[in-house]
Amino acid sequence: MKGSKEKVEKKKHQIRLSRAEFYATTQPKERMKRIGKVWRKCLTSPSSKLKRQEQYTVMPQPEKSLGNNLPIIRIPGDGRCLFRSVVYGACLRTGESSPSLSRQKELADELRAKVVDEFIKRRADTEWFLEGDFDTYTVQMRKPHIWGGEPELLMSSHVLQMPITVLMQDKNSSNLKVIAEYGQEYGKDNPIRVIYHGYGHYDALLKSSTGYMNS
Repeated sequence: MKGSKEKVEKKKHQIRLSRAEFYATTQPKERMKRIGKVWRKCLTSPSSKLKRQEQYTVMPQPEKSLGNNLPIIRIPGDGRCLFRSVVYGACLRTGESSPSLSRQKELADELRAKVVDEFIKRRADTEWFLEGDFDTYTVQMRKPHIWGGEPELLMSSHVLQMPITVLMQDKNSSNLKVIAEYGQEYGKDNPIRVIYHGYGHYDALLKSSTGYMNS
């Protein structure tokens, strides 16, 4: 049962990723030209996101390094993991000290609220790649236990005006592979780095001198 749920979540993640990447890498006129009835039908499938919001509990653990010595900062899985990971990276990027768990929570909730406001501000450009009804989606996303995904990463880059890089561990090696990059209009150096584990959970990453694998 657990394995089938993970497969479903991975598939949903891939769909959301393709939507957000399309938005991030195309100009408005090009998007509108390419988004016809077929695109809209495929990309706005009935939302099942609100049904899957189970609380995923992951207790924070010490830093862990993968084969390429890239330290993973374990983030609590309380529904805020994406936002916690992003604000953790943002703090380090601006020279602040590592935020405590309580500070992470405070900053994560602030970022979530601003991200939803950014969706509403950019509704004409973002509505098509969100699952289900836009108003329902944004109302639900304000709740602290609702999981974030690729659309929220994209909006986070705009809110913070910082680049964000998403990585996954390569199945055939101990290296990490870049699977998405957001906010490169705000610079490409020293992005906020998060790792997606493939089952709905994100952790923060520290910079490594060895670099990344490109997808």
